[in-house]
Amino acid sequence: MGLGLLEIERLNNPVDMIEFVASTNDWSFERSGEDEIAMTVGGRWADYHVSFSWMSQHEALHLACAFDLRVPDHRATELVRLLSRVNSQVLMGHFDFWPHENVVVFRHSLLLAGGAEPTNQQVEGTLSNGLDACENYFQAFQFVVWSGMSAEDAMKAVMFETVGEA
Repeated sequence: MGLGLLEIERLNNPVDMIEFVASTNDWSFERSGEDEIAMTVGGRWADYHVSFSWMSQHEALHLACAFDLRVPDHRATELVRLLSRVNSQVLMGHFDFWPHENVVVFRHSLLLAGGAEPTNQQVEGTLSNGLDACENYFQAFQFVVWSGMSAEDAMKAVMFETVGEA
């Protein structure tokens, strides 16, 4: 038997678990189809547009998290430099630049191969990881796009740690 030839029939659509978690947390959401759900989550720096999509051919639950940040053409190259620096710091998932829409998107997939079902903790952990990454680096993206900073300077600006209390 070759790899990937065994087909598993699922009892539940993994997006149903996302809907359950969203309902439990009183998050507003829109189920745009059987395999997709979208929601907006407020953060400290921005509102994040989150979507989960079930990709049955890969048995993966895909998270995409975007924020309103239109990248002008003249800042795209420096933004790509920043993406490289940011992605080297992110443990799970990664940021992409989608030039057709001029937006930055955080992406991560939860592999559910062999018929595995997602748990509440996995869904919340995946979402939390994505939102944390967006919150941690949002200002760096802002600095590069709107303040004209270099990728290196933007990373230095957001990676400092404060000590003590004021």
